Amino acid sequence: MSDSYKIAAKVVPSERQLKWQEVEFYAFCHFGMNTFTGKEWGDGQTPPEVFHPTDFDAEQWAKAVKSAGMRGLILTCKHHDGFCLWPSAYTEYSVKNSPFRDGQGDVVREVADACKKYGLKFGVYLSPWDRHEPTYGQGEPYNTYYKNQLRELLTNYGELFCIWLDGACGEGKNGKKQKYDWQSYYAVMRELQPNAAICVSGPDVRWIGNEAGVCRKAEWSVVPSWLSINEYVAEHSQKADDKKFAKTHNAMVLDLGSRKAIANETDFIWYPAEVDVSIRPGWFYHAAEDGKVKSLDKLYKIYLNSVGGNASLLLNIPPDKTGRIPQVDALTLDAFGRMLGREFPVDLLQGARACATSELDSEHSASSVLEENTSFWQSALDEECPELVLDFGTETAFDSLILQENIRTGQQIEAFDVAIQKGNRWKRIGKYTIIGYKRICRFKKTYRTRKIRIRIRSHRGMATILRVSAYKRNELA
Repeated sequence: MSDSYKIAAKVVPSERQLKWQEVEFYAFCHFGMNTFTGKEWGDGQTPPEVFHPTDFDAEQWAKAVKSAGMRGLILTCKHHDGFCLWPSAYTEYSVKNSPFRDGQGDVVREVADACKKYGLKFGVYLSPWDRHEPTYGQGEPYNTYYKNQLRELLTNYGELFCIWLDGACGEGKNGKKQKYDWQSYYAVMRELQPNAAICVSGPDVRWIGNEAGVCRKAEWSVVPSWLSINEYVAEHSQKADDKKFAKTHNAMVLDLGSRKAIANETDFIWYPAEVDVSIRPGWFYHAAEDGKVKSLDKLYKIYLNSVGGNASLLLNIPPDKTGRIPQVDALTLDAFGRMLGREFPVDLLQGARACATSELDSEHSASSVLEENTSFWQSALDEECPELVLDFGTETAFDSLILQENIRTGQQIEAFDVAIQKGNRWKRIGKYTIIGYKRICRFKKTYRTRKIRIRIRSHRGMATILRVSAYKRNELA
């Protein structure tokens, strides 16, 4: 087998990618003209007067989102219908010609301010496809139009953590397809929001490959560079007419980063995955779906597979026609936040001790994995299967572990085991693939032990662990 994996092992994330990864769990709010027409993809012909939220409350959104444990919110500032939720100077098709706030309103401003007030990161979605704008399909005139709207969003609403782009591209009125000037779009973004991650149709974050909330068994952040080519992204996403593809995962490539998958590759990028899924069947609000909000068990499974599987989770929460998060969704979010608090209440490894079969040097000791700082454990470079042992000090009950690799030095760990001490022997209780930014090991039963062993079965030359924590579900909370 080739040594391509050695090249991949040297790829590291940018600072903006690290900051994005730390957000972990955040909301998508699909809100706009489709909210009032009942459509998912509007045609841009609906009069602005139809957009009329009667009880709009961005702070209610922020409070609902935060109650679930989410750390950010992305707003669909303009969807494919071209209707703008801010008073854009470049089109009349916006809130300035709607009844909202008597034509003086700015949904983007109110949501951005609410996020700031409640400590949430704020991000924007601006569809490249615009079914209302006459210059769409004319090439450079539309690219200029799009960049002008980008500049409005990227300069008037504070610091953004994310700019979310899909690859949707439809027929223009003149029968020509618009050729997006992606590189010039990115140049505007880097100029005005250099710390914001450009997601999905961009260089910083990739789409998971489905809308079912499913990750791969081994979700690598280091992948072949061709996965970021926009034509590839567009071809494999935005299949709104193919709902079976969007909601299932059997069509996605299941291995992107293993040694076998990358054996013939030579060019790699750090391109971490984002799982986007809606709390309802649709992305925009539909009254008929009020009884179809995902259950807590379903949301928890998605959370474990995404946040706990080296990806981030973007959960869509669509506001209704009043301009508020529906009560059933808000109650579900609050209950889910409480559930996470019960599942991961207190780190049981506080005050524990750690030792390892080897340490690179005194600055990369085993004890680093128990410290709340940027220090990390690294094994000796020549050890093939290093082991880390965590000692509670006394027999302790636990049912989950959270591990984090030190991804600042790359993603290296390919496989590991978890075992507990039973008398004079070790009993394996879990067998896993990668760790990456975060791996949540949720066990089917509660185990009691004094010591836990983490054995790295395979790595790409540098075994590192930044942090390990252990938890026991609080049944009474």
